[in-house]
Amino acid sequence: MEADIVFVNGEVITVDQKNTVVEAVAVKDNRIVFVGLNQEVKSFIGEKTNVIDLQGKTLLPGFIDSHIHLMFYGVDQLAVNCKAEHIDSIEALLKDLKKKSLETPKGEWIRACGFNETAVKEKRYPTIAELDAISVEHPIIISRTCNHISVVNSKALELAQINENTPNPAGGVIEKDLEGRLTGKLMEAANMAMTEVASYTEDELRKGMKIASDHFVAAGITSVHEAGGQGPDSYRLLQQAVKSRDIRVRVYAMICQINNSQEFVNKMVEAGVVTGTGDERFKIGPAKMFTDGSSTGPTIATREPYSSDPNNYGILYYSEEEIYRVLGEAHKKGYQITVHAQGDKAIEMYLNCVEKALEESPRKNHRHRIEHAGISSPDLQERMKKLEIIPIPNPPFPYEFGEIYVNHYGDRVHHMYAARDFIDCGIIAAGGSDAPVTDFNSLLGIHVAVNRKSQSGMEIGSSQSISVMEAIKLYTWNGAYASFEEEIKGSIEIGKLADLVILNDSILNTIPDQIKDLKVETTMIDGEIIYNKRELVGI
Repeated sequence: MEADIVFVNGEVITVDQKNTVVEAVAVKDNRIVFVGLNQEVKSFIGEKTNVIDLQGKTLLPGFIDSHIHLMFYGVDQLAVNCKAEHIDSIEALLKDLKKKSLETPKGEWIRACGFNETAVKEKRYPTIAELDAISVEHPIIISRTCNHISVVNSKALELAQINENTPNPAGGVIEKDLEGRLTGKLMEAANMAMTEVASYTEDELRKGMKIASDHFVAAGITSVHEAGGQGPDSYRLLQQAVKSRDIRVRVYAMICQINNSQEFVNKMVEAGVVTGTGDERFKIGPAKMFTDGSSTGPTIATREPYSSDPNNYGILYYSEEEIYRVLGEAHKKGYQITVHAQGDKAIEMYLNCVEKALEESPRKNHRHRIEHAGISSPDLQERMKKLEIIPIPNPPFPYEFGEIYVNHYGDRVHHMYAARDFIDCGIIAAGGSDAPVTDFNSLLGIHVAVNRKSQSGMEIGSSQSISVMEAIKLYTWNGAYASFEEEIKGSIEIGKLADLVILNDSILNTIPDQIKDLKVETTMIDGEIIYNKRELVGI
């Protein structure tokens, strides 16, 4: 057989069951046809074969981000970016918002994303008065980095029909000051409802999706598990974008919408669009509900009060009975199910639901998941193992938010976004960035999983550190397993899809605390090189 492309002289990390490292790989059409030694691959080289000398660089399976918001990341690129280096204060943010208002037709939304009150000089949120001073003719929304909290102006509140007499929604807070006046701050379900009011146009969504796909491909991400959008239109637009190749990454789309996840899951389950429907490019994933809030908000539901506030146990969206009523039925009908669960209280509630569902409707190989699995205490890990749950922790979170976790949760950081514990317990966990909440760079995720340090160098639950090989598996084979696709991707083995990534150096010979400095040079999806930072060396 004459291969289309042959890679030689590489550090080929196969992520097979033995973690084999070889030198050469051959690709024909969209499949891997050889994995082994330089000498052996020569029989696959013909006159038309493109032979690429890796010069000792690492070749990996394409990265799989098992929890990411492709659509939200994309449209965030159209908004004011609060994480921009120059926005170090509310004053700087307001200046950018004012500039945006002068460029935006009256009545259209002005949006800012990625705000973190701990990262600005004032250590607070903007006030409704400050936003109204920018414009009362444009609705304005500033989304916190977690996307669970926002601050809006009076025009936005008017469009959402929120006034001082509006009650808090279940699982949410419309903040008011001591005199009962609206502050513009919306938390959890109240924020989610506002995001629906502030929804993007289809043109904006299409533009954002293409931007997101291009950014992900350049980072070596070849598959994503899309963690939820804004209703049925999200699925239609995702599928159309995959078909038109505006989205090049493979998509495993969770059945979830940000606002009122319970109602949306019910409708989708009733419609019969079941997990696994689709093909290798686009496939329907698990039915997903929200149970609690943000780990940095902080609004996660905990069994013990926050270390920062003895009266705060977080926010729950639904009761255990409500979760079971929806997801228990989805399980019964053959769906993979999952929840957003950050706090140990929320995780415990969900595990109770899964346990009951499996007792009433036993099912092997269900691969039910937990998105984030933030505070996974040892007793919860044992239950995950018994129930064969797949947790989806977020390895990069401690890098950006580590100090916040120490402040709010104290010693509980030693079991936050666990990795070492899961591996030692025999639990298969897959890594996700949750972008745009934090950086989608899988190499950063691998770096933090290995080093468990914040950006400032503080150790954050260092007992959860894992090896480089183990961290790579979180972002490759384990991600494929979490979507029932380990037979076709996630490792470099004969017969699997040719989704591959070349780094600019050897990851196994890189000093652990410098892994984040590695770069992706080349990304191949379906046997086609679709990103190449440098000219490949042919021989």
